[in-house]
Amino acid sequence: MDAFAVSVCKGLAVGKVTPKHMLTAGIWFGGFQALMPLIGFFIGSLFHGYIEKFDHWVAFVLLGAIGINMLKEAASKEDCDPADASFNFKTMLIMAVATSIDALAVGVALAMESKTNIWLSVTLIGVITFIFSAVGIKLGSIFGEKYKKKAEIAGGVILILLGFKILLEHLGVL
Repeated sequence: MDAFAVSVCKGLAVGKVTPKHMLTAGIWFGGFQALMPLIGFFIGSLFHGYIEKFDHWVAFVLLGAIGINMLKEAASKEDCDPADASFNFKTMLIMAVATSIDALAVGVALAMESKTNIWLSVTLIGVITFIFSAVGIKLGSIFGEKYKKKAEIAGGVILILLGFKILLEHLGVL
């Protein structure tokens, strides 16, 4: 959802969107959104044996914190920066890392869930983010700010609920 929100802003800044803009955003954001949880998963897997007794709490706290942060960002009054229409390497790298750094923590949380197929997860994350980012560019050029905050709210709520699900499963409630 962060990548979607940034894509909407980039589409707003660009104005006339081309398929190249959509493809560029999709590749950068989708690629990094897939890469970061994979890295986080392997980091989390290294330490899983040490924190196995409370891993569900780690996943709950990480996902909850990321979700709450997304909700706070959605509630903030920050709007898109219309001056940021650049798709150069440095700009896209910074934005891709910034929007996917929380996915590193998600990867750590996924490592705590023993049933996770990480390859399927990162593929789905990457493909869905690619699509959302490409569509976000186009929507940004058409609708601007209208969907940015809604995307962040939806993403935050989903992460918080996922954290609760993991916690409740490990506590035997679900």
